[in-house]
Amino acid sequence: MSEIRYFDNPYPKDIGEDKEHILDSTKKKLSEEYIHKAWDSIRTLLKTLDVGVSKGNESGDYSIYTGTCGYVVLYLHLAEVLGDNTYLQKATEIVEKTVGNLKGRRLSFLCGDIGPLALGAIINSKNKMEEKLKLCIANIKEMERSVLNIKSDLPDELLYGRAGYLYGLLLIQQKIGKEAIDDKMVRSVVTAILDSGRALSRKGKWSSPLMYQWHEKHYLGAAHGIVGILFLLLQVKDQLTTEELNELIRPTIDYLCGLQFPSGNMPSSISNTTDRLVHWCHGAPGAIFLFAKAYQVYGNISYLEHAKKCGECIWERGLLKKGYGLCHGSAGNGYALLYLYQVTGDAVYLYRAAQFGRWCQEYGTHGCRTPDRPLSLFEGLAGNIHFLVDLTRPDEAKFPAFLLD
Repeated sequence: MSEIRYFDNPYPKDIGEDKEHILDSTKKKLSEEYIHKAWDSIRTLLKTLDVGVSKGNESGDYSIYTGTCGYVVLYLHLAEVLGDNTYLQKATEIVEKTVGNLKGRRLSFLCGDIGPLALGAIINSKNKMEEKLKLCIANIKEMERSVLNIKSDLPDELLYGRAGYLYGLLLIQQKIGKEAIDDKMVRSVVTAILDSGRALSRKGKWSSPLMYQWHEKHYLGAAHGIVGILFLLLQVKDQLTTEELNELIRPTIDYLCGLQFPSGNMPSSISNTTDRLVHWCHGAPGAIFLFAKAYQVYGNISYLEHAKKCGECIWERGLLKKGYGLCHGSAGNGYALLYLYQVTGDAVYLYRAAQFGRWCQEYGTHGCRTPDRPLSLFEGLAGNIHFLVDLTRPDEAKFPAFLLD
């Protein structure tokens, strides 16, 4: 019998059982009492993070996923939410140390150079440092030739591949404007991702018109697989033709729908049909974003039903023993429920996301495994704090490095 990877959910499932006054009297938004408690927890956890960051234990890792630039993502978020330039200054100091030490080894936002460079561009734009801004953008554009070469061994997935590069471009467009990264460049990367997916599908004679792999394995999840790639593409649907939307992406989503377990979970890969992992990186928490976005794009209610099935699985099995992080922890799973609330407007999902928030406010008290990078954005404390901050403003919440405006 396989190891149980989650804690039993101790919270009441339905709004009608809300004895903790998580929602206000209208049952449509979070109560002031809940938000106040959340900020008390956030301030306490931030003190712990600040002490850890000051020790510099992760200074050799510049990535957004597990390194110091993950703190930059959180600090920029806090600067925006709180209107506090102290956090902008903290982010600036980290980025200035980082950009000059990049080694050009990887091309994605989460685990590669484009992450620190994109953050550097955004910060330099805010600080009116035009020459530094131009240098960051120039370095990002230098990577384009490697990204567009679909005969290379560069994968297409979010963590290390083309989808991760695409996210960086889109974030710069969003935060700075198309004068920094134009639509032509974005379209070139989209084309490369689609061409790569078509080529692999034809090679393997898959029933899905798009197929992707990482390390010769056909992963399905948000981090390494088809789910993450398609979700990024649907967020830039204005760059897609009607034919691409309806003859490439939609049938691939339909193929994924056919793989969903009765539990609502998803396999981690095509070859691994074990109903085991309920993580953002592998499983229902990542798939919920794709299915809900597909409902928004195509208007087919069946996609929303698949997303809701994911949501039920997350509620039952999403408080993870592995930790509180975004990638494979309870905060990432809480974000999935929060996104379902945003798409449906159904307060039950806000309530459930807030219950996951209660769990994450009690960070470190449940006997979870300590991650390798305990302060980091995607494995540890920084991501947990990011989720709690977003819970206080649920309509504007965005899973970092994944969900765009």
